[in-house]
This record gives sequence, structure tokens and C-alpha cells, in this order.
Amino acid sequence: MIEVVNHSRDPYFNLALEEYLMTSWTGPNHTFILWQNKPAVIIGRNQNTIEEVNQPYLDQEGVVLVRRMSGGGAVYHDLGNLNYTLVVDENLDFANYDKFTRPVIKALDRIGVRAENSGRNDITIEGRKFSGNAQFKYRGRLLHHGTILFDSNLEAMTLALNPGVHKISSKGIKSVRSRVTNIRDHLSQDIKVEEFKEILAAELLQLEPGPGTYQLSQAELQAVEALRENKYATWAWNYGQSPAFNRRKTASLAWGHIDIRLEVKHGRIRSCRIFGDYFQAGEMEDLEQALIGVVYRWQDIKVCLEKIGLYDYLPQMDEEELARLISG
Repeated sequence: MIEVVNHSRDPYFNLALEEYLMTSWTGPNHTFILWQNKPAVIIGRNQNTIEEVNQPYLDQEGVVLVRRMSGGGAVYHDLGNLNYTLVVDENLDFANYDKFTRPVIKALDRIGVRAENSGRNDITIEGRKFSGNAQFKYRGRLLHHGTILFDSNLEAMTLALNPGVHKISSKGIKSVRSRVTNIRDHLSQDIKVEEFKEILAAELLQLEPGPGTYQLSQAELQAVEALRENKYATWAWNYGQSPAFNRRKTASLAWGHIDIRLEVKHGRIRSCRIFGDYFQAGEMEDLEQALIGVVYRWQDIKVCLEKIGLYDYLPQMDEEELARLISG
């Protein structure tokens, strides 16, 4: 395991760096970065931006919005938030989230804070979330990244995010603020985020033997900057254009919320977008495209899903369940 040193606080650059390490970097196979952003909202790959954020607040406060590669829900970042990203071979024995979150739990134990894994992708302290995690696969590579609330502005987080009625009703919460916590609130002695960053880096380096740290070359930095400018800093990637639709199907399930928008004309699907905070296995655009032209009837939709292999996109659902949701 090697740490790629990154001092950037630019959300566009940091998300571009993640993708570069995942898809283009020719350095060591197993690497990680620790990074922080200036105030920003990072939304999941499949989320509908306008429904996940309080855009007037973001505009007023100068909060940046960036879409990431992985699925899951929207999160708020500021300099009190520490983020960690690992990129490893997919066939390495990191099949579950626990192996990636264990260094975080061990680092906290070293400063006298007891934490544990909870639910599908969270780490909690005394039942309150301080870390959410997500994964993304690409050509035999696996990216795992997580957020860590160390001393973040939770009031700003509450104002920046729209939790959605389905999340409030399904979890029985009164606010985002009531179910999250900062690590700093649980410390017996004052520790700065920079100190915790060093402790966590030491734990991550224990996952696999490696040479320590690596500084990106000028050519590599230029490649990341190009990805930043051409993708992560663009309106098309971060907001995009919501499709016209005359059918909307939603469901809140144990593994996440799914929101399907369809345009149906003359009995056939003409356009399709699948939003949500779920974690997908493959590119959802391929699944959406496969449904275009299919007769809007559950049997035909089911056949289409079986042909494309739904498990490769949404392993949590079977073909009949999704077909009935789409056509119901």
C-alpha cells in the first residue's frame, strides 16, 4: 500500500484525482489518498441533483457541488471533514466493507473512541453516524472511499442537504443533525484533524506492505487537471438535464431508495433514468439504454432485464421485482 500525497482542497480536483488513480494511473496497484475539501456537497453517481440539495443555500454560501463516480447518497464536506480513498485490485481480499473501515475504527481506538460498523455502509459512535462509505469497480480495480466527520459544521450540513421525505419517514428522524456526530465530541483530550490524519495514514499503510508515500509528477498533475476541467467542474456532469417523463416509480427498500423516470409513448419506453442512493455494480446508463424501445409491460421488461443481466447492475433486486416496479 502506498499513500499518494495530496494537499488540494479543491473538490473538483480531488474527485478528478480519485478517477485518475482508478482508471489511468500506472503506479503501484494498491494505493490510498487522504484529502479534505473546502465546503462542498458531493452527490452519488445516480442521484438527481436538484432533489438532493438546497441550491439557494449552496449559491448563497459558495458551497461547491460535485458528482462522484460511486453510488450512495449526498454528503457534505468542509475542512472539518476528512476523506479517505483506497484503490486496489478487485480480486484482492477486500470483498466487504469491513476490511476498508477497520483502519478507521482502529485509528479511533488509538485516541480513545469506540466506533463500530453499522448498516450497509456506515460507521457509528454510540449509534450516531460519523462516516459513510461507497465503492466503485472499473476493469478489475476497486475504489473504496469514505467520509469522516471529525469537526465538521453540522448546521451547515443540515442546511445544504435535502434529506427527502422518504428518508425521514423510513428512519423516523426529525433532522439530519439528530443522527450524526463529530469525532471531536467524543474525545477525552483535544486532537486536531491533522493529527488524526497521521494516525489514520499509519493504520492504512498496515493493510498491505508498501514503499510509503508518493508525489505525483507534473505530467500526472496535468492529467488530473484536464479531467477536472473537462468533467468534474462541468455543469453537464454535476447537474445534467433531467429527462422529460410521464411515469414515475419509486420505492424505499432496505438497501436504498430508487426513483425511476420514464417517458412512455405508444406503449413503449422512449426514455428512462434511474435515480437513487443505491450502490450499483455496473454502469446504469447501459441498463437505462437497454430498456428504451421495450414494450411497457412487465413480462417484456422482465425479459429485457434477464437478457442484459440485472445482477450486473442492481444485485439487490431480481428481474421480476424490478419489472413489476417499473410497470406497476
